[in-house]
Amino acid sequence: MNKFKELLIRGVFLLLISSINLNGFRNYEKAVINFQPKTLIIGSNDIGKSNLLYALRILLDKSLSEADLEPTDSDFFAYKDTNKIEIILKFINVADECVVSNFKGKISDSNELFIAYKASRDPNTGEKKHHFEAGKSIDDLDEIKGRYYLKTLNLKYVASNRDLSAFIRKERKNLLVDIKKSRTESEMGFDDRYLNKIDKTLELINKRVRKLNYINKATISINNELEKLSIHHRSQSIEFDVGSYDSSQFVDNLHLVSKVENKNLSVSGDGRSNQLFMALWAQRNEVKKDNLLEVTFYCIEEPEAHLHPHQQRKLGRYISEEINSQVFITSHSPQITSEFAPDSIVRLFTKKYKTEAANNGCHPLLGNSVKQFGHRMSIIPSEAFFSDVVLLVEGQSEFLFYKALANGLDIDLDRYNISILMVDGVGFEHYIDVLTSLGINFVVRTDNDFFKLPNKDTYWFAGIKRCIEIYKKFYEEDAELEEYLERESLLTNVTYEIPNEILEFSVELKDLLKSFDLYLAEKDLENDLHNSPLSEQIDGYFNDYFKSKKDPDIVAEMQKKKATFMFSFLNDPNINLSVLRNHSLAQPLLRCIEIVEELYATN
Repeated sequence: MNKFKELLIRGVFLLLISSINLNGFRNYEKAVINFQPKTLIIGSNDIGKSNLLYALRILLDKSLSEADLEPTDSDFFAYKDTNKIEIILKFINVADECVVSNFKGKISDSNELFIAYKASRDPNTGEKKHHFEAGKSIDDLDEIKGRYYLKTLNLKYVASNRDLSAFIRKERKNLLVDIKKSRTESEMGFDDRYLNKIDKTLELINKRVRKLNYINKATISINNELEKLSIHHRSQSIEFDVGSYDSSQFVDNLHLVSKVENKNLSVSGDGRSNQLFMALWAQRNEVKKDNLLEVTFYCIEEPEAHLHPHQQRKLGRYISEEINSQVFITSHSPQITSEFAPDSIVRLFTKKYKTEAANNGCHPLLGNSVKQFGHRMSIIPSEAFFSDVVLLVEGQSEFLFYKALANGLDIDLDRYNISILMVDGVGFEHYIDVLTSLGINFVVRTDNDFFKLPNKDTYWFAGIKRCIEIYKKFYEEDAELEEYLERESLLTNVTYEIPNEILEFSVELKDLLKSFDLYLAEKDLENDLHNSPLSEQIDGYFNDYFKSKKDPDIVAEMQKKKATFMFSFLNDPNINLSVLRNHSLAQPLLRCIEIVEELYATN
């Protein structure tokens, strides 16, 4: 069981940062972001993940100096005339005596505490000031003298460009110190006796080392040369030894090595070093979990560095389960994302030059969406969580086609951060539910199905009705479309020979749905392709295949083989998809590009 959950089940309510308010800070104009005990922060590059962590650090990181806390012009929101910054943390379950004693009179009856950093800039002189506040609510804050509380309430931060070797040395030493302090009296007595034995052993080893001929000769040679340089070297000599005569110093400077078949290997490779660092960090946290004098939170950027996918997934689970404090992680790893509880994910995205969090950060809405999706959630690749736009298509044929069409139109999907997903019979709404919970834009391309009603001689516009249902569930009411939908009943119980009035209505409705990024085929992919500028290439592709047939039904053959045909056709070197640039088939893909361009527009 997750150790965090185990503590909660036992009734141990851990002090947590439940949310942060960011106003006018860097790329955050006005944002409220909620957290969980283990929070994963995802989003594209330069979206503000590090800035979010830095906001936490300003209030809680002891390693930041007073100079670091001074606001600079680049700290103020750049896209509006903003001369104020507010960073406000909300803490819940504030019952630890070490924290309560530092904030007497500032903790609410429901054990909530708010700490704030506020900065201002004079618009005329450019002079900048800052101060800290604390109180029972966001509207009841009083100024306090700096970050005096950091001895008992603080945060440890690990940057993405971490020096693993230095971290390992530091954490290794700290782990030894922490465990040393936690020993019982009998353990200390035992250790003292063995340290005495180590002292004698070190003395013996040093004596034996100096007896080695090449060591002895080298020692004499060095001392002779030193005496030539200065006569005072006669009173002291330089000797080789194993590094220490003192057992405590010797033990405290032990190296971590990898043992393979009783042979020592140095711990090398950034991936292994990264795992070792995490293990040391988690173990120190385990040792210090009962420390009544300090509450510590942890921030780490991109823990997946240098690890292959399987180990990234394992690391995601390890961090969630083994560190008994609140942890904030930023990551670009789909593997780590897949291991986090959906309601513990903060997805950041850009909206009109400012960064926001989908559903204000961690929210049960995403958890509910994923739960409803059930076992089918594995169909959605985790890369979609990092996309700015997702193009949703019906099946494998459409998926292959739009991937190839992007290449044919020189559209770099990765550059534009676009993913293409096929719903493959699951239904668009399940996917859209998850995507909207994450604040991810989507475009739908679906067949304009016209199906016969069961046990009747009439038909219905299934494709248009599909898009209408998506509109009703996921969009705010639109006056123009609502007026059209007053005649929605015309789309059912239709004769096969569609009356002109209904046909015109369906075409108008189909065009109007495009404004909601819901694109309907003229009929279906195969028919649309054969009625497009690509038709000659398709006929040429089937030339040899249909030599013996007088009136070949090419569309039927395309539909019979579906994905098999599409894969083979798209890999034919003679096929040129660029002829579709101005065709309706390309519109959903081009709309995805428009959305991304709008997101990152500079004016």
